[in-house]
Amino acid sequence: MIYLETSRLKLRDWEDTDLEPFSRLNADEKVMKYFPKTLSSEETTVFYKSIISEFIECGFGLYAVDVKENKEFIGFIGFHRANFEADFTPCVEIGWRLKQEAWGKGYATEGAAACLQYGFKELGFSDIYSFTADVNTPSKNVMIKIGMSFIKYFNHPKIEIKSPLNTHVLYHIKKM
Repeated sequence: MIYLETSRLKLRDWEDTDLEPFSRLNADEKVMKYFPKTLSSEETTVFYKSIISEFIECGFGLYAVDVKENKEFIGFIGFHRANFEADFTPCVEIGWRLKQEAWGKGYATEGAAACLQYGFKELGFSDIYSFTADVNTPSKNVMIKIGMSFIKYFNHPKIEIKSPLNTHVLYHIKKM
């Protein structure tokens, strides 16, 4: 099923054929620079299954993304239920992960902006959050471009306190 289309992107259900390029994406050190580690094929399969489960349980999730022009899978953009221990969780998070070749083309911003509209209008969300390591300037820029507002810094409870990735930023947008 296609959930959303923009002028250049299709955000759709996942297919088994996505697993191989998804594994390559999660094994790419540059793509995973702002995460604690890259993911093995086995870890990617577990992540893939959790994405599918979230769609079944919630009716939303991290949508697989294709470029319309060439039907190429480039990653994901969408929603996730964040439920780690923090004063703002549980919450609906918007996030994205795209392969390197898709960077710098505005795809994350385009897809995330469409997701926000869909989340508010079709899914009935009243609040959507996003967070990333403070050092992840590209993702922070996307958050700003899609109209989110900075709320605060926080230490991510699932990342070692001494890690440069521990300090996170929290952004938020409310339904207008």
